[in-house]
Amino acid sequence: MTRTKHTTADWQRLDAAHHLHPFTDYGELNARGSRIITHADGCYVWDADGNKILDGMAGLWCVNIGYGRKELAEAAYRQMQELPYYNNFFQCSHPPAIELSRILSEVTPAHLNHVFFTGSGSDANDTVLRMVRYYWKLRGKPYKKIVIARENAYHGSTVAGASLSGMAAMHAQGDLPIPGIAHIEQPYHFGREPDMDPDEFGCQAAQALARKIDELGECNVAAFIAEPIQGAGGVIIPPARYWPEIKRICAERDILLVVDEVITGFGRLGTWFGSQYYDLQPDLMPIAKGLSSGYMPIGGVMVSDRVARVVIEEGGEFFHGYTYSGHPVAAAVAAENLRILRDEKIIERAGAETAPYLQARWAELGEHPLVGETRGVGMLAALELVKSKTPLERFAEPGKVGTLCRDTSVKNGLVMRAVGGTMIVSPPLVISREQVDELIEKARQTLDETHRAITRG
Repeated sequence: MTRTKHTTADWQRLDAAHHLHPFTDYGELNARGSRIITHADGCYVWDADGNKILDGMAGLWCVNIGYGRKELAEAAYRQMQELPYYNNFFQCSHPPAIELSRILSEVTPAHLNHVFFTGSGSDANDTVLRMVRYYWKLRGKPYKKIVIARENAYHGSTVAGASLSGMAAMHAQGDLPIPGIAHIEQPYHFGREPDMDPDEFGCQAAQALARKIDELGECNVAAFIAEPIQGAGGVIIPPARYWPEIKRICAERDILLVVDEVITGFGRLGTWFGSQYYDLQPDLMPIAKGLSSGYMPIGGVMVSDRVARVVIEEGGEFFHGYTYSGHPVAAAVAAENLRILRDEKIIERAGAETAPYLQARWAELGEHPLVGETRGVGMLAALELVKSKTPLERFAEPGKVGTLCRDTSVKNGLVMRAVGGTMIVSPPLVISREQVDELIEKARQTLDETHRAITRG
């Protein structure tokens, strides 16, 4: 109905009149008109003008099993007929939340056997901040309140999530971060020390955590939070020595390790979780996105046995929660999504077959004169746009070039995301080898056209 009732221009006028988009310059968007996405199937979306576009970002890092899986729609319909909503407050629960809790205890690392449900990844990281401080208070150390995060990290856009995030533009708009949040440098080898040995750089970047703990006082630091690979920051992949050193520091200093798996969870790195890929044992693990493949809004925090024991056995009432925590329809859809991932071995197949093929083909783009580096793990990949490869020179306005490349890519039928001068992809886990070839062909065409436009300019 919506594809025939209005023209694209009609939808754009209505959108501009009433809809405030996330992370958007409203004046600029309203002047050009939003792209109206009307339907999707598999790895493709279509806009209101009928353009078929390969979704190289899986929506927003989340549509892991692809679009159009009727099983998820049917799971939602069945649950809506039986119990469309009930809360988990006041000593109540319901089968979908209980069943999803059980499944999550099976698919996450073995020491994570409890989950606190939220509505999104941002909510999950708000919960992390509350639970970390609650835990230390119960341990008799209420002064351990500071959470250390990384520059250019992304942990959400709520007040707590944006404070944990390390993005200056977000902080500037809201007098953030709030007290009790500190940041250290990110392990961005190409962007910081491209000529340094990667292992040496990784160890050096990790040592920033120890220095910050010493500066703040170990007795005051509650936790360190980080993504296994920084997603929205530009697919920043830490060198091999980074995570082992971070683990050692947290263990020696009695600092909780929070591993934000909102993006990397549920197969994105070719393993079920980034914590498995990097051999981490998080005390708390925020999840969302791939939990339901984006079909329903749902998130959560996986809580380790050692933290859960304290909260359950030594705490009283935890004064925290959301109206939609463990929403029955969202939980039913998420459970069906996890069943599909397991039964069809989507993650295992992606990790063993499609992801290595994507990474091999993506690396070929490194030969392009506009590309200074390609990198990737599993179903995440990035390339750096540079003015000159030898000597290495970045663009003075990388965001301008990245935006040009992004818009050119969509025109060519491929969704790539621009983070400054870094182009990133995160396709559905079900992408085929033929579709990977299509992605690379369209990305190369986009780089060629962007390069020509820059050269002419």
